[in-house]
Amino acid sequence: MQLIIYIFGFSSQRIQQHRLIGTKHRTIEKVLIANRGEIACRIMRSAKRMGIRTVAVYSDADVKSMHVSMADEAFNIGPASSQESYLRADKILHIAEKSGCQAIHPGYGFLSENVEFAELCEKTNVTFVGPPASAIRDMGIKSTSKAIMDAAGVPIIKGYHGDDQSVEKLVTEADKIGYPLMIKAVRGGGGKGMRIALTKTEFLAQLESAKRESMKAFGDDAVLLERYVQKPRHVEVQVFGDKHGNYVHLAERDCSVQRRHQKVIEEAPAPGVSPELRAKLGAAAVAAARAVNYVGAGTVEFIMDYNTMDFHFMEMNTRLQVEHPITEMITGTDLVEWQLKVAAGEMLPLTQEQIPVNGHAFEARIYAEDPQNNFMPGAGPLLHLVTPTPSFDVRVETGVQQGDEVSVHYDPMIAKLVVWGNNRDEALRKLRARLCDYNIVGLETNINFLMTLCQHAEFQKGNVHTGFIPEYNTELFPKRNIPHALLAQAAFASILCEQNSKILDAVHNNDLFNMCTGFRLNHKLSRNIKLLTGGQEHAVEIQYNSSEDYKVLVNGEQFVMAGSLVKNNGKLQLACSINGHKSKVSVALSDKDLFLFTDEGKVQFTIPTPKFINELSQQTGATEGSAVSPMPGVVDKVFVKVGDTVSAGDPLLVIIAMKMEYVIKAPKDGQISKVLYKPGENVKKNASLIQFSDDV
Repeated sequence: MQLIIYIFGFSSQRIQQHRLIGTKHRTIEKVLIANRGEIACRIMRSAKRMGIRTVAVYSDADVKSMHVSMADEAFNIGPASSQESYLRADKILHIAEKSGCQAIHPGYGFLSENVEFAELCEKTNVTFVGPPASAIRDMGIKSTSKAIMDAAGVPIIKGYHGDDQSVEKLVTEADKIGYPLMIKAVRGGGGKGMRIALTKTEFLAQLESAKRESMKAFGDDAVLLERYVQKPRHVEVQVFGDKHGNYVHLAERDCSVQRRHQKVIEEAPAPGVSPELRAKLGAAAVAAARAVNYVGAGTVEFIMDYNTMDFHFMEMNTRLQVEHPITEMITGTDLVEWQLKVAAGEMLPLTQEQIPVNGHAFEARIYAEDPQNNFMPGAGPLLHLVTPTPSFDVRVETGVQQGDEVSVHYDPMIAKLVVWGNNRDEALRKLRARLCDYNIVGLETNINFLMTLCQHAEFQKGNVHTGFIPEYNTELFPKRNIPHALLAQAAFASILCEQNSKILDAVHNNDLFNMCTGFRLNHKLSRNIKLLTGGQEHAVEIQYNSSEDYKVLVNGEQFVMAGSLVKNNGKLQLACSINGHKSKVSVALSDKDLFLFTDEGKVQFTIPTPKFINELSQQTGATEGSAVSPMPGVVDKVFVKVGDTVSAGDPLLVIIAMKMEYVIKAPKDGQISKVLYKPGENVKKNASLIQFSDDV
């Protein structure tokens, strides 16, 4: 009976193959996920749907992480440093044994392509959800993988992959290949140990630089040399193999748009690839997998010439890829489910002929980074986080929620936004629309950049290559001019935020008069507000016009405005009329900063501290060392604990009042001695929230 279940739906040839090999089946009832963040959460969703119990591991920095709360069980494995936690194979295997796991899923990164870890799993009779250690070893060394691919008939870029690493030999081989050429670390990945020598005069300096970086990153300074394709595309093919000798590919992905040799946005299928070329790419990828007796999910990466569409083997990633969701979207598959089934000894769920390619999908990587500063990675708390609503054509792959912190210890990726459409144009429109719905405050992100990228004419045509961002740098980083209407909206929103706070204070104090008149600009006929954005200061005058509307003057241009702050699908929005034109824009407030999330992206305005808060600070002495609540509300998040050392301006906690978020920041440098409230607790106006060790 068991045999019938496994082979149902397959050809008689495959049935006979199964019988001949006789692979042992192993039931997986509990799996340990040796990873963190969004990939751990992603694996857990599929495992739980399959009825498989999940075990998480976490570092000290991830105690409150989403993947910990999602798991059926969770175990601490050490300090924040990945070297002392997520890379400790001995601890992970001990926990797998202790918790009764039959399998370990490594996700991607960390131990996913670690030969020694895969071997240890085999020796301890724990199923490694991935390929055999031999395949990881063969594909992990670039020179070895190129030789295997060449023998298997997979197209490769000719170059030097030899063991003789003397400078003299490398110079000789470089001259044979010709310039420009690529210098690559043999054990490289993620762009490390990779340099381009455009001419012979540059070669030695670039060689030394590549070797230094390779030794630092991988403990090995061996390199290979290849002809450099000057305008390449990065096209990769998802492959799958089982323990019965069956192989399939699931179409290709284009990952060409990159910064620092790392992907920013991916799509499937690749634009401009014909069905005939797709078949050739797929056949080459399957040949590559077959050559190393591959099992499970893998990705064969190709360099494709932008002009000729010729492609050559680059490397094979022996794991699940970050961008696997777009393949799932166009093929209607669950690749994690496939991984777990194949690891258990089952045959592939589908034959090649049964795998569809339907529509188009994009994945945008949401990073904590500053694109304006060479995409410098960042870290910090997610003070405000609103994501698009997931649906059949929208996925938000993430491992964080509002109040969490993007840690300096790990990758700065916050989430992956994945969309599907019937065709490329439709999918791209959806991607940009959903990026508008992704609202983050607390740290810099690349969302605005991604929105600009989606609008670029050449990207919309599918004319992508790995040098796309440098080539169109000026257009992708335009100087931003703030329209007068947006400045008017910002000023109006700041007034409404202030008045909401005054009404809440009046309600708490049973002040009927202010309850009734709180929205009248403190009974003044006009109000001058200064807004700072993009390094420029703008003066805005708001005049009380009637009980229904206001006149807003921005650099001589007049706007008649009316409206209010409303909550809509978890977002705070300014719903207003501007000279008769009705619009909605999402709003977030953090200390002195107001954020508007527009069709063009997030815009940050620094606004003056409302007078009533300044008065309150003077009354309570808050500026001299006590962190107090400026109004009654509910504690939403607490970012510090007793013993923490903070600097003036660091966020301490978040208060929710009148559907608004107020970040309470440290008034001085010091050490926390008491945290007086927990999330969910009510606080009164003037209540002391945090005490410092030197508070009297």
